[in-house]
Amino acid sequence: MALALALALALAGCSAGASPTPSRTPPSSPTTGPLASPTASPSPTASPAPTQPAFPLSLTDDEGTSVTVPAEPQRIVSLQPATTETLYALGGGARLVGDTDFDDYPAAAKALPHVASYQGVSIEQLVALQPDLVVAGGNGGNPAADIAKIRSLGIPVVVVYAATVEQVLADIRLVGEASGLYPAAVTMTAAMEARMATISAAAGALGNRPRTFYEIDHQPDIYGPADDSFVADMVTRAGGQAITTGSSTSYTMPLERLVAADPEVIVLGDADYGTTPDQVSARGAPWTAMTAVKQGAVRPVDDIIITRPGPRLADGLAALALAIHPDLVLPPAAAGSASPTP
Repeated sequence: MALALALALALAGCSAGASPTPSRTPPSSPTTGPLASPTASPSPTASPAPTQPAFPLSLTDDEGTSVTVPAEPQRIVSLQPATTETLYALGGGARLVGDTDFDDYPAAAKALPHVASYQGVSIEQLVALQPDLVVAGGNGGNPAADIAKIRSLGIPVVVVYAATVEQVLADIRLVGEASGLYPAAVTMTAAMEARMATISAAAGALGNRPRTFYEIDHQPDIYGPADDSFVADMVTRAGGQAITTGSSTSYTMPLERLVAADPEVIVLGDADYGTTPDQVSARGAPWTAMTAVKQGAVRPVDDIIITRPGPRLADGLAALALAIHPDLVLPPAAAGSASPTP
């Protein structure tokens, strides 16, 4: 559990001391004002198709490091599950030659040579794969010393770290650009952005934003979203009022703060590790005094699709919105593969 939590915190941007990341404005909801008259509408113009920037390519990663990729990569190592998923989704799976021992999606990722674990990166194994691009995780996702060592060997390393939903989309485009798959990345993120906007609009139209606590873990301490964090952003977009720890760097939630916030919904992100609604009720006071527990609004979810910053994030937002609002009816295109949590 502790190792799983450590990974979840790293992927969701939970560790302290992160380099500042640029804030990005979330996509606007569709307007609800009166339609313009037909005569006032401009003629539609086709958007130019995105093009892949030419190699050699210079770009800036999420830590502000300038990275030069000499030629279109053909041998890529991914050091984070989210970027592994992203590369497969963009059509670059055949270029992946290595990943981590906790990559689990898609199934093909499990068969790749694993060069990283919770303990760090095996530099010797990585170098043996002769990568021409490495994509790593920032903010503690991969050890900074390991990233520096890989770069010292002349291997380009692009570091990504998404502190917001909007930056997840930007990172998908960044990975796409670095790997020579930028047009596919632009198409994918546009579809994700549109779908997530539809989900948020549907949840917001209910006119009810229940106080929502997303439980990352409950032992030995209670862990929930930090202020202005990726997880809190997801809860807000899913139509909830996020209950946060009161700190921008700590994911430890004081029980007294949680009791005072009195969640109306508790979402069990730790359900993947065996936590159930009945176990929450069995914690006794003061949990049993919380509105969510008294009203049976404690709901398990698939934490991976909600907190892993990759191409399934729209699925995660749909699942989270349905956990917060069980009566929510999503348009088929927005619902996707997500379904209400039992």
